[in-house]
Amino acid sequence: MSTPDLSRARWVKSSRSTNNGACVECAFQPTTIAVRDSKDPSGPVLVFDRSAWSAFLFHAGR
Repeated sequence: MSTPDLSRARWVKSSRSTNNGACVECAFQPTTIAVRDSKDPSGPVLVFDRSAWSAFLFHAGR
């Protein structure tokens, strides 16, 4: 998978996040979902294709 251009990504944090600093942000792109640590927005980013993200959400919710 090539690295997506996230320069214009709109990063969102869950409405269930608290102010304890242990949050992630997601950017929803046409074919991928990017995830980063909200404390380090210029740090590393994990990028998932939509099927992998759906599988993660399915298994995380069990």
